[in-house]
Amino acid sequence: MSKKYGSLPAVKKISFTKRVWQQRSLILMSLIPLALLILFRYVPMYGILIAFKKYKPKKGIWGSPFEDPVLKNFTRFFKNVNSRYVIWNTLRVGALTLIFTFPMPIIFALALNEVRGKLFKRVSQTISYIPHFISIVVICSMLNNFGSLDGMFNDIRSFFGLARVNMNNGDTYFLLEYIGSAIWQGVGWGSIIYLSALSNVDTSLYDVANLDGANRLQKIRHIAWPAIKPTTTVILIMNAGSVMNADFTKILLMQNQTNTSKLEVIATFVYHEGIGSGNFEYATAVNLFASVISFILVYSTNMVVRRINPEDSLW
Repeated sequence: MSKKYGSLPAVKKISFTKRVWQQRSLILMSLIPLALLILFRYVPMYGILIAFKKYKPKKGIWGSPFEDPVLKNFTRFFKNVNSRYVIWNTLRVGALTLIFTFPMPIIFALALNEVRGKLFKRVSQTISYIPHFISIVVICSMLNNFGSLDGMFNDIRSFFGLARVNMNNGDTYFLLEYIGSAIWQGVGWGSIIYLSALSNVDTSLYDVANLDGANRLQKIRHIAWPAIKPTTTVILIMNAGSVMNADFTKILLMQNQTNTSKLEVIATFVYHEGIGSGNFEYATAVNLFASVISFILVYSTNMVVRRINPEDSLW
């Protein structure tokens, strides 16, 4: 800096302890949720040791001996003749669910944002939230009833001249019912965060766009979409790990004697082996494998986003 303009004032450094004291109220507020996070999310993680041990309930986790070799439970799963199908079915169900369910709340939020009638907008939002609060047991019961020979789905097929079929037998209509019900359940509830982001858009941008003669699609593309793009990216990264975590309860309730083997995913496989057969160490190993793959998917998705636009990545 030249002498003519002088020098910039030195930035006063604040010590760590002083900074903590200045933000003591925020730190105190975060202690309770942080403690709950550690207690219920991190402390139980020591249970993954079961995957590497010959678990004996009487001896407990620490008292049970390690397997020889230590990865025996993992190799046992990969040697299982059904393991490839279970992994493939899990990826298939998870990937298709993410592809079809992820964009629906975004589209719904963008559509609602263009609605000018406040009453219609509020009623539509309220109605769309209701399915989220319906129990999975009730939803599966509805699917079973609607998919029966005299159910609503077959009434629609009959109206269009199609033959009646029992949709509950086999896996032919499983993905259609599973993904369709997932969209119905989550489209309204998932749109809340996007509508919140859209509410922060400066309305003067729409006024300028109207003066320039922009149509609705152009306003969505150049105003609304950029406003929710960072939020969309973060949610996509977080949902990438859900590919390996299909809705266990729904799939289990949709299984019957005709489709159990065809609807098997890692979550139900773990349930049958762990709770059903008592092979806790085997089930833990399979579940740990799925968790590792989920972490890799989240990390990889974040790296891709980071390469495309570093500002939208999580880290």
